[in-house]
Amino acid sequence: MRNSMAELARITVEPREPLAAEVSRRLIDYLMSGEVQPGDRIPSERQLTEMLGVNRPTVREAIKSLGFLGLLEIRQSSGTYFRGADSDVLYRLFELGLVLGEQGARDMVRARAELEVVVAGLAAQARDEAGIDLLSARLAAMRECPDEEFPEADTAFHAALGELAGNTVLRDMLKGMRAMIQRGWVQRTGAVRPRAVAYADHVPIFEAVAKGDAETARAAMAQHMEGASRRLMEALEQRDT
Repeated sequence: MRNSMAELARITVEPREPLAAEVSRRLIDYLMSGEVQPGDRIPSERQLTEMLGVNRPTVREAIKSLGFLGLLEIRQSSGTYFRGADSDVLYRLFELGLVLGEQGARDMVRARAELEVVVAGLAAQARDEAGIDLLSARLAAMRECPDEEFPEADTAFHAALGELAGNTVLRDMLKGMRAMIQRGWVQRTGAVRPRAVAYADHVPIFEAVAKGDAETARAAMAQHMEGASRRLMEALEQRDT
């Protein structure tokens, strides 16, 4: 078995979260280190207890949680094995905050904001008639849809920008980030901007993309994301207090 034990060092500082969650996070870091391959057996409960300096029930709870999520396979009388991490498993881990943690959540918000700015510029450069028509329709949906459908309409506008930009990697990265932020934090914190403000932010983005003005499109998106990110950051801070 390929071991990278740095992530399994003894827990010496009292964590801000439940101890089992901290153990789960340490195990995830260990499994995602790149030195543990699907099918590898991880250290036993007794070994993990000694390495992490926690009691056995805590380790058992963490292992059971990761088994439930599909990251570990528990074989009676044989041990616990790393099953690998497909996209569904990673999404569940991100959504639960087990991978990102508090700082990681903030880093994702910042990273998403930066990538949205890049995509807006690319969309302006790569615009075509069909893409502009789609973006116009998504903006109209934001203006006309019922309040309860506005978050989805907002997301659809950004998704259309991703399609128009023509970069599948950025498109898919942002799709995952938006889903994790929306489902993982926005729905729990209520960090949603007032509808009128959110809609108004998107109008100059659309206009700049339609004109092919990449610089203005990036600036308009940066302004939009600054407000949206600040509101989400404030909600995360309130949640953590």
